[in-house]
Amino acid sequence: MLLIKPQLVANLNSIGGLRTALQSAIELEHATIPPYLYALYSLGADNTEIAELIHSVVVEEMAHFTLAANVLNAIGGAPCIDKPGFIPAYPGPLPGTVQGGLVVTLERFSIPQTQNVFMMIEEPEDPVAIKAARTAAGQPLTVGMFYGRIRRSMEELETRQLRRGRTIFTGDPAYQVTQDFSSWEIFPVHKLDDAEKAIDFIVLQGEGTRYSPSDPLAWGELAHYYRFSEIVQGRRLVSDGKVPPSWTYTGDRIPFDPAKVARVLANPKRADYHGGSAARFGCETFNYTYTSLLKVLHEAFNGNPSRLSAAVGMMESLKEQALTLARIDSGRGGKAGPSFEYQPTNP
Repeated sequence: MLLIKPQLVANLNSIGGLRTALQSAIELEHATIPPYLYALYSLGADNTEIAELIHSVVVEEMAHFTLAANVLNAIGGAPCIDKPGFIPAYPGPLPGTVQGGLVVTLERFSIPQTQNVFMMIEEPEDPVAIKAARTAAGQPLTVGMFYGRIRRSMEELETRQLRRGRTIFTGDPAYQVTQDFSSWEIFPVHKLDDAEKAIDFIVLQGEGTRYSPSDPLAWGELAHYYRFSEIVQGRRLVSDGKVPPSWTYTGDRIPFDPAKVARVLANPKRADYHGGSAARFGCETFNYTYTSLLKVLHEAFNGNPSRLSAAVGMMESLKEQALTLARIDSGRGGKAGPSFEYQPTNP
């Protein structure tokens, strides 16, 4: 499972420390999206059920990203998204996680990648029917613990301010992003109850609970860890309907044809492609579009929420550009893939 550096919660007794932690949460939620997209883009047209499962996780990660930004805006912060360091280097650790822990890569879809990277990213502190992992005081935190500390900090700081007739929720309500797209569930954050709901939604949809892989707060859908596990097991996870229920991977089969997966390079970089080649141009075009997407999201979360609709359209453009790349020889023994690098100028 991911382990978060304890330094990220070292100053949560101040509003500044809380804002810093929420910015880290935004960066962490975003950093999971490129690896998921890379695998999704490589699947081809025939592995539809797996593609639908991964796509559902990507959409929800975007919603988590947006909700974390709404919480930061609500407490008077300013989400910072348009900067080179916002995109982590792959392969490597995710932002704020412990060095030497999980190494996250950009690779074509495979069962080992799903099991050893994606499930590790999403692994709950207490997976259902799996012995809980405990973290000693002063040691790295799980993602659930990290969000739990943020939640408690908001509660304590707000209680302190209310005694003075004030509030920590001083952000401009006009900065809240509220549009719903597809299965995104995005709601404004104006007060503590809203912020608690947002944090709970992010954690439960990502991890589930120690009692169930699904939770009514997260629409009753399986948490991300268990959706990825369905892919690995090749069958749907089903409940026996009892109280408490037992869960088994005995549902409908989830077919997978590895021959249909594009043989794109692992962890490509723009510099890997020869200058002037179609692969280089395609990679640069993708990176420019992705950087433009970050710029639009930065605008959306910093005073212009209506820009989110443009971001959704750009996500579709990225898919078409990645599929085009996957048909181009890389010149390095495989097909070309996007590198997800910050590139502010058009190629």
